[in-house]
Amino acid sequence: MTEPFFARMTDKQLMAVRMKDLGLTLEGTWLADCVKKLYQELGDAGVKLRPHIWLSDEWFSPEDIPGFAVPFYLAHPRLRRLEVKQFLDAEGATRAECMRIMRHETGHAVQHAYELHKRKRWQELFGKSSTPYPEFYRPVPASKRYVQHLRLWYAQSHPDEDFAETFAVWLTPKSDWRRRYAGWPALRKLEYVNELMAEIADETPRLRSKKTVDPIHTIKKTIGEHYDEKRDRYIITFPNTYDGDLLRIFSNAPQYKGNEAASRFLNRNRAEIRRMVARWTGEYQHTLDAVLEDMIGRCRELNLRVISEEKALVIDFAVLLTVKTMRFLYSHGRRDWIAL
Repeated sequence: MTEPFFARMTDKQLMAVRMKDLGLTLEGTWLADCVKKLYQELGDAGVKLRPHIWLSDEWFSPEDIPGFAVPFYLAHPRLRRLEVKQFLDAEGATRAECMRIMRHETGHAVQHAYELHKRKRWQELFGKSSTPYPEFYRPVPASKRYVQHLRLWYAQSHPDEDFAETFAVWLTPKSDWRRRYAGWPALRKLEYVNELMAEIADETPRLRSKKTVDPIHTIKKTIGEHYDEKRDRYIITFPNTYDGDLLRIFSNAPQYKGNEAASRFLNRNRAEIRRMVARWTGEYQHTLDAVLEDMIGRCRELNLRVISEEKALVIDFAVLLTVKTMRFLYSHGRRDWIAL
């Protein structure tokens, strides 16, 4: 397969390319396989709607359209690497995470298509869809009123997100949501979604528009301009509360400047660290992700470097992350307002 023209560009060169000139499509990419899998899951679940999906600058589902956009950087590895450099993470870059987000966005599409938010019972369980989206939300990590699906307790941010997250858990194959959420108030929402999907199974969606909003082939701004705008919207700041602990296992001393960056080391070992800490902290993986991202970001800001043997360092950091995760969950002094 021929590489696209931008595959071997430097970051500086790539930043000057207009987004519309990237020539990106879903067809022929791993994203097309994810879409196919999503449609299969919807069919297996008895959901009639097949949301139409297009590439744009970020994940979103317009309120009057039964479909959703996928961010352009997922369409090619070179663009994913640039996204990670700019924002430390590429949301949806693994098949598992991409499917989680697609199920969530499909929840929005189903809500829009059938205008579910106008139903009285929907409003009783999730709230008013007309509620303004906040700039920040303050989640309660231990709350059992909401399902846990995407990171940062996203269901707690808005009624629409609560429904989309609940739908995503319901749709996920083998999620065993009845057992997982037994005894939780959130189970009522899942049971309602289950009943609702059966009720509308044979209904034709009220909204059937195939319109796309800001498809990638129409966006004239450069990639650099896109990231400048995104950075203005999502100012990345990391708390300095972890500095003392991080400096005990990493270092920014000049003699270590040739060693691997701590942020790179943690990203490289992220999966193993998460598995270790998840075993020790039980159900709190959403908290774990929030703390881990803050610590990786702070390592980068402090220019910390690896100074010990890898295997021992993975264990040392996993112990530190376990302590900080539990403190984040239970401490009254935690940084608990999250930008939406």
